[in-house]
Amino acid sequence: MTGIAVLQMTAGIDPAANADTLAQAIAQAGAGGAAMLFTPEMSGLIDRDRARAAARLVGEDEDPVLARVRAAAAEHRIWVHLGSLAIRRDDGRLANRAYVIDDAGTIRARYDKMHLFDVDLPSGESWRESAAYAAGEQAVVVDTPIGRLGLAICYDLRFPALFAALSEAGATILSVPAAFTRPTGDAHWHVLLRARAIEAGVHLVAAAQTGEHEDGRATYGHSLVVGPWGEVLLDMGEPAGLGLVTIDTSAVTAVRERLPTIRHRRAIGPVARA
Repeated sequence: MTGIAVLQMTAGIDPAANADTLAQAIAQAGAGGAAMLFTPEMSGLIDRDRARAAARLVGEDEDPVLARVRAAAAEHRIWVHLGSLAIRRDDGRLANRAYVIDDAGTIRARYDKMHLFDVDLPSGESWRESAAYAAGEQAVVVDTPIGRLGLAICYDLRFPALFAALSEAGATILSVPAAFTRPTGDAHWHVLLRARAIEAGVHLVAAAQTGEHEDGRATYGHSLVVGPWGEVLLDMGEPAGLGLVTIDTSAVTAVRERLPTIRHRRAIGPVARA
């Protein structure tokens, strides 16, 4: 049995304030005995005003939120999956980038979000992630104290081929940090997360943004931890805060013995048209 912590937060337009929230959560999770803390997508900054945000978006080596999280992870001797930050690449475009940081503050893995959210919702909300962000091109797994972790971010949740690739690469736990909109969250969040966990026979951790943000947007919350049989082990509802839960890492082996779907997967060739 292993303890993990999940941060549900309402990130704002000030990276320093967001870094304070993250550092406090790392200290609290470490004091609570968690082996690893998971944080949401865009933990460092949420700001739809691109002109205002531009001055605060920097490269990885200069990012103050990343530096603060690395220092806090080392101080409190806890692994952290920093759900994602907006990081400026060498070509000037942005990456929506996740980090896995060990208990010495070393970056063990990076993952750039592969599927970008470009939609017009019936509510009137319009999202064009590809206008500023470059899509990642590489799926990533990394060994951690709680198992081999497969990385995804938010909209990736809707593309099961990514999760199949991660489980076939040995992932026993998956992470889907998110900033889900309320309309799509209410309709699809729980069912998609449970489906991805069941399909892969893994634990799945989804740390989420929640509430009304300074830039005017609203996010769904309901950070979840799901077991490999699809059972919800933690649902944080709407309030911001830290959740602690114990997971049984041996459950993955037990479930995969009962339902060996990974072994049964077959490559799908061209579709015949009758």
